[in-house]
Amino acid sequence: MDLYAKRTFSIDTENAFKIGPHIARLEAEGHPVVKLNLGEPDFNVPAFIKQEIKDQLDRNNTHYCDPKGILSLREAISHQIFETRKIHISPEQVVIFPGAKPGIGFSQQVYCDPGDEIIYPSPGFPIFESFIRYLDAKPVPVHLMEENGFTLSADQLATLITPKTKLIYINSPSNPTGGVVELNQLEAIAEVILKKAHPNARIYSDEIYEQIIFDGKQHHSIASIPEMKNRTIISSGFSKTFAWTGGRVGYAILPSVEEADVFKNLNINYFSCVPPYNQEGARAALTNPASKKAISLMVNTFEERRNTLVQLLNQIPGMTCQMPSGAFYVFPNIKGICKKLGIFDAYQNLDHHTKSKTTPSTLFQMFALYHHYVATLDRKSFGRIGIADKHHLRISYASDIALLKEGVVRLHNAAIDVEGFQKFMQKRDNLY
Repeated sequence: MDLYAKRTFSIDTENAFKIGPHIARLEAEGHPVVKLNLGEPDFNVPAFIKQEIKDQLDRNNTHYCDPKGILSLREAISHQIFETRKIHISPEQVVIFPGAKPGIGFSQQVYCDPGDEIIYPSPGFPIFESFIRYLDAKPVPVHLMEENGFTLSADQLATLITPKTKLIYINSPSNPTGGVVELNQLEAIAEVILKKAHPNARIYSDEIYEQIIFDGKQHHSIASIPEMKNRTIISSGFSKTFAWTGGRVGYAILPSVEEADVFKNLNINYFSCVPPYNQEGARAALTNPASKKAISLMVNTFEERRNTLVQLLNQIPGMTCQMPSGAFYVFPNIKGICKKLGIFDAYQNLDHHTKSKTTPSTLFQMFALYHHYVATLDRKSFGRIGIADKHHLRISYASDIALLKEGVVRLHNAAIDVEGFQKFMQKRDNLY
């Protein structure tokens, strides 16, 4: 009898956290690391949200509550959805989760049987792909093309939808690329879905970065397009917009009350409910007029950092970086660096087992970390299927500008350090 179920190791981790022990080890050895790996705003939760939570605690609002979420928060979300997307939804269609992540896995559990096909963006949030294998569904990556600004193409999607397609993930603004899907693109995507997908196929629209968008652009949801509301799950939350990653309040809006009740039942089975005092803090985040100013300050700061960072990264030999339109990440192409440092040859010379665990961009990521003390994330952290010819890094600019500039200096030094990379490969340690 085996100790573990066969599915246990088919689910992956999130490398933004997996790299943490490497960073801790280096810092314990006295090497301060510039951390450009985590997708966490370096702002604090607005004071009025913290005050609401404190008040709720003082009122002893610390007991069980509705597993679907407290009504006041679900009503606030319903109102916000109408204000921003011009669609009417009932509070009974809203389900509150501990963060936005549970909805990703729950949607696959609720809608997909083994063998059903799930289309998802690659590069994309890592749980999209890894949870599919865990449930024995079939992963169907749609590779976002750099020349298209890493946004989903209707033509690409049209070639992937089959009678077995059960779930389609859309993420805009995107993690890890910062790509933003324009309204005309969404309209074309919706047309393809309406034409080719079964009416019971669901679109999971991950809109967690909905308010972190630049250059005067507007966020658009596919749910707002005629005939798509009843097919679309809207997912969002409070971790990014309100710099509240530790609060763990997210939500999904389901196409029907019946579907929302199914998700509610999973809540009951997994974690009963989200702490009511945090939910009241989230309600305050949506209803307090001070939110607009707090969000605007953060977004303007991110936009300034983005402008500076992209300019500096494009000065690194062998690196090219597009200007993203949202979120707080850049996704530079490092193919030129890999070629200059001899990374492609070094990768090909690895034994089969090591080669299966790493990639050329991973080798550069780990070299930059262990020899130049700057933490980034490699391409395979955001989808592993079909990426043999794709060489990128995700760099988060959720850090102050001085730290970003220091990180660029270290990346530049790593990009030209041929001798250092050769020594790194000779040691054969920390290759993934």
